[in-house]
Formats: sequence, structure tokens, C-alpha cells
Amino acid sequence: MRTVTEGIADFLVMNKRTNEYGQPIGGAIPDWQPRALPQRMPLKGDYCVLEPLDPARHGGDLWRAYQAATDGRQWTYMPVGPFADDTRFRAHLELAAGSPDPLHFAVVDRATQRAVGTLALMRMDPANGVIEVGHVAFSPALQRTRAATEAQYLLMRLVFDELHYRRYEWKCDSLNAPSRQAAQRLGFQFEGVFRQAVVYKQRSRDTAWFSVIDSEWSVLRDAFVRWLAPGNFDGERQKASLASLRSSAG
Repeated sequence: MRTVTEGIADFLVMNKRTNEYGQPIGGAIPDWQPRALPQRMPLKGDYCVLEPLDPARHGGDLWRAYQAATDGRQWTYMPVGPFADDTRFRAHLELAAGSPDPLHFAVVDRATQRAVGTLALMRMDPANGVIEVGHVAFSPALQRTRAATEAQYLLMRLVFDELHYRRYEWKCDSLNAPSRQAAQRLGFQFEGVFRQAVVYKQRSRDTAWFSVIDSEWSVLRDAFVRWLAPGNFDGERQKASLASLRSSAG
């Protein structure tokens, strides 16, 4: 593993630009303009649709989908939950649906027309072209399905292809192994850990940071498209993994 000092040295070698004082400086972006904010509009895929969260439309489906879990472990690393009853869950949805940032979406399974999970775009920084995906709460009916991967792809496609952001972030509790694995499976690059970054649920959190940048997106997009294609599956079993498809595209 390379040290931080070696990484900085590599950057200085690759980055040939200097200012009038001979100091290395970042690459030029002469025509940069702040990016637009994402809007409350549906994003349609083959297996799912991301709909702006609507408690009246999605609340019952989501409550039933989350109740199918055998315990409350999926909420351990979330800032909210588990919920003792439907009333408290609905109150959470009302707050979430009214928030412009995070901007919450319900994941609606196209086969059943039922909401089976949520996720959000958040920490929006249009001036610098940076945005984060978070609040990912997938029910058992959505986990490890084509729709789960497509939901992530639909947001990434919006961010890079339509809004033209430069950087897409994923952050999680550094102890949340499933979230870290999910980020890396989806093609995010691990950047490091911010120690004692957050206090939530009366405990300390070290935050693991991951990102995708715009120059990496074309390879990731091609891998997603190929992975999601019907021909990549024998029943529900994948023939090629996302990682292998990224490797072959690269």
C-alpha cells in the first residue's frame, strides 16, 4: 500500500501545471459553470422506477416491505429507525418527503408496482459539481436484486449524464461492512476515513469516504448497462459481475 507522501509525489509528477511562482496547481476548467440541482421527478428503469417520496402513495408499501425483515439490523447504521409502529414511521416519511436536501426517492418495483425501498441525493454542492447518495434503506424484497443495482445506476446516470456533476460521493459508518462492500461493488473508489466525524444514536462514528468522478463514469456506465441486460442472467443468477465487466471495459 502506498503512503500518503508517495501519493502526493505521484500527483505532483502527473500534474505539470504551475503558476507564475512555480507552484503546482490543479487542472484548468475555464468554462466551468455551477450545475443545476436535481428535480423532484421520476427516473424510469427496466426493473424499477425512482419516484419522489410521497408518504400517501408509498407509505403503506414501505412499512410492509420493511416489516418483512426478521429484525432491525438494517437500521443500525441509519440516522433513524427502527420504528416501533406505523405512526412513527409515517412521521419520518413526512419529514423526509418535505426535505429538498436530502431529496428522497422511493424505489418502486415495476413488476409489483410497490415501493420496496428508499434512497436520496444529498449534500448537494452545485457550485463545485459534487453530490452524495445516501439514506439507502432497501427492504428484503429489494436487496440483492437487479432493481437494487438499477436504482443506484439511475441516480448515477442522472448525476453524470444529465446534470453533469464532477463528483459523486458515498459515505458510511466505517464499521458498516455491507455498505462499504456495496460502494466498492458499484465502482466507488475508497478515499479514506474521517475519524470521529459524526455523533448519531448517542455513539461516535468514523466515516468512510468513497467517490466516483466524471472521468470514471463512462467505464462504469458501460458495465452497468451490460450487467443489467437480460442476457447477463440465468434466471436470477448473474453470469458476469459488475467488477468483471468494468475490468473488461477498461
